Amino acid sequence: MTFNFRAVFAAALIATLGTGTAALAHTKLVSSTPAANATVDKPGKIVLVFNEKLMAKFAGAELTMTGMPGMTDHQPMKVTGFTTALGADGKTLTLLMKRALPSGSYELKWFAAGADAHRMEGSFPFTVK
Repeated sequence: MTFNFRAVFAAALIATLGTGTAALAHTKLVSSTPAANATVDKPGKIVLVFNEKLMAKFAGAELTMTGMPGMTDHQPMKVTGFTTALGADGKTLTLLMKRALPSGSYELKWFAAGADAHRMEGSFPFTVK
């Protein structure tokens, strides 16, 4: 019986690559309402949908009003007073506003971690008319 080093090496490489793919998959935002760069009527909630189930204690968002109509020197203002809720599917994070957002431009920064516990983050702007 001859030892075939190339065959053993190829099998080991394939096995390593095959099992490593899941570990490399990170949490990603796949959709949002409002969508990135959208202009919307005054929303009472923001919905973020991710590609995998989230770890609730590592998921959240920050919302900043970056501009207000008629105020050219408006400084960015952090929006507070909203609550967050993780949906039954484990992939949907909803920000519930106490009242609809007023007209202006906004930036939403999100952070989340899935099964691999690697914190991912991102941001996108939207406008309220």
